[in-house]
Amino acid sequence: MVKAVIFDLDNTLVDFMRMKEESIDAAIESMIDAGLNMSKDEARDKIYAIYKKEGIEYQQVFDAFLEEELGEIDYKIHAAGIVGYRRAREAALVLYPHVKLTLMELTKRGLKLGVVSDAPRRQVWLRLCDLGLEHFFDAVVAFEDTNVTKPDPAPFRKILSLLGAKPEEALMVGDWPERDIQGALDLGMKTVFTRYGNTFGTEKSGATYDIDDVYELVGIVDGNNSKGRGRRNSSRHRSG
Repeated sequence: MVKAVIFDLDNTLVDFMRMKEESIDAAIESMIDAGLNMSKDEARDKIYAIYKKEGIEYQQVFDAFLEEELGEIDYKIHAAGIVGYRRAREAALVLYPHVKLTLMELTKRGLKLGVVSDAPRRQVWLRLCDLGLEHFFDAVVAFEDTNVTKPDPAPFRKILSLLGAKPEEALMVGDWPERDIQGALDLGMKTVFTRYGNTFGTEKSGATYDIDDVYELVGIVDGNNSKGRGRRNSSRHRSG
């Protein structure tokens, strides 16, 4: 019986990599317009090298980039980059198709819904509120809630505790096999791999289910719960 559905956020509900790529491209164009003497491709490579070292959520990426390239922060170029990034982010931060419809259908079925993300708490809530999702979830676990990232069991245990669900009563939905899927499987949860958010070229996820559209979750939940009801009815019939 599925009683809770837990989502990763980036590349599961939100097309995060598209947002990041479009925002960085816009920031680079703005910095070049403000006087940065570098090709767009070279700047992009250097910025992503910083993200690779510090993590994709690193908030001081433009500070580090300009200090490395210019020896100091040129605040005209710095400000142009930040403003260009923010303007593009607003336009590029979008949900995958059918996310809200799926959340509404799961809510109608009385399921508890949660988010477990490795991103900082502020960034998680900004994305949820920007996209109008903040009222759908009964609990949200971000990095600061356990100070470890998936696949460590702590974030999964935290969200299960907040939702009042046992591992076998929960579905974990995510795009990252090594973090979202394996970590949840290790605790005994059923798992769903979002092929539509696959940015690593994963061919075999190891998940209980693979989906191409988030709305497929409704069928997975209904299928699991109809089996559960069937077993209970059969048990009552035998007892009678």
